[in-house]
Amino acid sequence: MSNLRERMLHDMQLHGYANRTQEVYLWSVKKLQQYFQLSPDQISEEQLRDYFIYRKNVSKWAPGTMKIAYSGIKFFFTYTLNRDWTILKLIKAKNESKLPTVLSIHEVKIILGAIKSPACRTCLTVIYSCGLRLNEALHLQVSDVDGQRKLIHVQLGKGAKDRYVPLPDSTLEILRDYYKTHRNQKYLFPKTGHSGKESPVATTCMAPQTVQGTLRATAKNLPTITKRVTPHTFRHSYATHLLEAGVNIRLVQQYLGHSSLTSTMVYAHITKVGHHDAHRKINRLIKGVFK
Repeated sequence: MSNLRERMLHDMQLHGYANRTQEVYLWSVKKLQQYFQLSPDQISEEQLRDYFIYRKNVSKWAPGTMKIAYSGIKFFFTYTLNRDWTILKLIKAKNESKLPTVLSIHEVKIILGAIKSPACRTCLTVIYSCGLRLNEALHLQVSDVDGQRKLIHVQLGKGAKDRYVPLPDSTLEILRDYYKTHRNQKYLFPKTGHSGKESPVATTCMAPQTVQGTLRATAKNLPTITKRVTPHTFRHSYATHLLEAGVNIRLVQQYLGHSSLTSTMVYAHITKVGHHDAHRKINRLIKGVFK
């Protein structure tokens, strides 16, 4: 599998896929290999058909997981193995239509205040106050922070697109204070290492699992937090809170790095401002009917 894995990895790099996409596509092929205990290039089209049916009907994988499995395996057989199979043309993932989980401003304060790790707390603060993805925040470099113009330069975000996002004054101060704890010349969030003292000389950034695990454990121990919270929840909350504050949706789209306004429009469905205004108008209308 190692040679096939390397070839698939190179194929994905040539296609310009982001690191995270490469990781989940490799995962999907690894799960296929583990299921049959065969090298993937020895799996037949009929076996592949049975595998997808099993994952859908028996494993009952969520639509999002099925989409990753379809996309990753389809890429592998189509481009890495150059197979022209009917099943690869037949499979189609069902798009999820669930609205994202959003925290209130009060909930954001509670969670951030409860996180003991300065590195994780600062990283999540940046994710919320600048609307970044987890990997975008972790890979921020010292040179990406423009303190004079109050901007953060997000380099090679999803789709290999650069963008600038506003940097709130309070977040800038938090970043400056946190930077003093490690003074790494390259990364804002350098790897701390097992000793917790490697940050000043670390040559890589902190691992995503560190932030994810810390957040999960913290939220679990907060009785007032009943929602499932991930780092991406803070990004969802940022977008929703901006819209509720009256920020133009086109600007929100730009700050989030969305290629299409359709992706940003989902937050318009969950803003309290719009619902409250609609509720007020509906009440006035119905009251006029029955008076």
